[in-house]
Amino acid sequence: MSLRRAACLALLPNVWLGLVLMLVLALPAQAVELAQIQAGFPEADNLRQAESQWPVQEVLAGEDLLGYVFETVDIAPIPAYSGKPINLLVAIDTNGDLVVTEVLEHAEPIMLVGIPEEKLQNFADAHLPYHVTDNPKIGGDLDAISGATVTVIVANDTIMRAARKVAAEQGLIADPSTAPPARVLQDVFSPADWNELTGDGTIRRLHLTHGEVDASFVDTPAENYLRTPEPADKTFIELFYTYLNPPTAGRNLLGDTRYEQLMAELGEDEHAIAVMARGDYSFKGSGYVRGGIFDRLELAQGNTNISFHDRDHIRLGSLSIDGMPALDERDIFIVREQAGFDPGQPWQLELLVRRASGPLATEFSRFSADYKVPEAYIERPEPPVEEPIWVQVWRDKAFQIGVLVAGLIVLTGIMLFQDILVRYPRIQRPLRLGFLIYTLGFIGWYSLAQLSVVNILTFTNSLISGFSWSSFLIDPMLFILWSFVAVSLLLWGRGVFCGWLCPFGALQDLVNKAARKLGVKQIEVPFGLHERLWAIKYIILLALFAVSLHSLGTAERYAEVEPFKTAITLRFQRDWGFLLYAVGLVAISAFNHKFYCRYICPLGAGLAIPARLRLFDWLKRHRGSCGTPCQICANECEVGAIHPDGRINANECHYCLDCQVNYWDDQRCPPMIKRRKRYEKASRLAGNPDGTETFDPGNAGNRKLQRIPTHQEE
Repeated sequence: MSLRRAACLALLPNVWLGLVLMLVLALPAQAVELAQIQAGFPEADNLRQAESQWPVQEVLAGEDLLGYVFETVDIAPIPAYSGKPINLLVAIDTNGDLVVTEVLEHAEPIMLVGIPEEKLQNFADAHLPYHVTDNPKIGGDLDAISGATVTVIVANDTIMRAARKVAAEQGLIADPSTAPPARVLQDVFSPADWNELTGDGTIRRLHLTHGEVDASFVDTPAENYLRTPEPADKTFIELFYTYLNPPTAGRNLLGDTRYEQLMAELGEDEHAIAVMARGDYSFKGSGYVRGGIFDRLELAQGNTNISFHDRDHIRLGSLSIDGMPALDERDIFIVREQAGFDPGQPWQLELLVRRASGPLATEFSRFSADYKVPEAYIERPEPPVEEPIWVQVWRDKAFQIGVLVAGLIVLTGIMLFQDILVRYPRIQRPLRLGFLIYTLGFIGWYSLAQLSVVNILTFTNSLISGFSWSSFLIDPMLFILWSFVAVSLLLWGRGVFCGWLCPFGALQDLVNKAARKLGVKQIEVPFGLHERLWAIKYIILLALFAVSLHSLGTAERYAEVEPFKTAITLRFQRDWGFLLYAVGLVAISAFNHKFYCRYICPLGAGLAIPARLRLFDWLKRHRGSCGTPCQICANECEVGAIHPDGRINANECHYCLDCQVNYWDDQRCPPMIKRRKRYEKASRLAGNPDGTETFDPGNAGNRKLQRIPTHQEE
């Protein structure tokens, strides 16, 4: 090759790098527009901070509440593909319907340079017909964005989770994160008398004296108004109460027949409370009339107060439980389903005492009696756990995962048994060709699982800013590939990925094979220049890493030096500038094998650095003539990874195994040719003088012939 042609070829990496940098710098920065809530609330005229643990604002028309508006990053910051959340402005009306969904900010590399921003905004707008309790599915209810599947899955989950949390907090829907009510265990029963039930907390007691009640009215108008003092230690009321639904409480107090009748009258989520008392004060009172409310007794649980009407009341009558004291009042009160009562949570029975403070005025004092159902009587369901988004993604991509794992198992077998496989080139070569087609077609264009230097930059940035497994688990194909690559780096080096699993590398390899078949002349640079051009990709990697320390988003834009997004992720459907760059690199690979991989690829450089820690050297180059004088493997290495002295540079090797095929080829490798000829000669001398027996290297080791000469003797 002439020096002029070699110099021109050497300048190509810099020309292409300059072209991509010009394209990236020409891209406009992402502009963030403030949401206009009038699109969802035309009549709204002001916003007001809502009572919320998050920065949620009420949307108002005058003083009329129309809905709520908020940013999702404050409520559901779900990491996306970039490791950072997508921030959207979301508004819901008082019915819980989504009325505004606008993308405010994101750091998704596929959207920063590649897919138009309006596609993500259109995807967000597609949520507007839905209610916060709906669960729209990607690919069914919502159209996915090709090449940005993970991004849209996160955007969908972010919108719906944030909206549900706000709606639940503001009382528009039931809180989906709360545990369901505890369930009474109907098969738990033990006979017990009154003393045992009061001793273990099944029946609780509230005892008030006149002195305690009088003290509650001190400094009120009712303190001394028209009343005759009673002795301070005299019982005002001694009140017993219990929760009847558990069999140990209900059956022991009521008996089997009355308990079963009571349970039959109750609805599925209704509960019975027994209240019994003696003393000077009645918890029912004489003013109670049919159709009214029991105004001296309430039940409270959490922020809910439950009053009892006449339809909630059942007279208890006499009880025959042993040890029960004489009681003046015995009644059952029903807690209805709509009260939302949870037997697993503590509750209070509240007694109201009213006293006159004037001719028409009264004062009230409230006395609370705590109750907690014994744990032995109930079963607490586990609270619902919000499924991580990556679990959903892995489940939805079960087919792709299965096919990928199967391919990686095949590749692992190829690598482990390479010494056997390379002795059968008729199997090895078609197998490699088929795997390259699998890598380009399935891993690349179908699954869009092209690894990128952006992944390395994101991983490094996450170690600095805060590592999160969910950021990496969200794309199962990339996670599995990176896991496999990490192991392969230790065992074989960078070449397993670059030579077998990189879709763009496979595309270049297939184009070059087709070009060779068509007789396209190959252009190679002199080894001295070729060796120096290797440094370009390391310089690009260091530059991207330095930029990422300042701004990961900027580094992701400059990472367009990789044509992967154009050629693989977007399948060449892109603006002409990016298309020209990617197609140009593919075209160069037709007459210079894997030109991009050899000199430009920062991902390959990023993998070569940790690959220096590899544990084994599997490729064989031990014969004394390798490199001196034999240059067959060095001349035929398509990526130029073999030095003139015969050494294989593992940092540049793509593990195609062609040199290993030559290593065992007794028709091309000089030491193997000598060995074959010696076996043939020995075969003739041993008993086949006519020389008709052919040499079979597979059986040579089983024949009792002369000693096989060593490498040195050869």
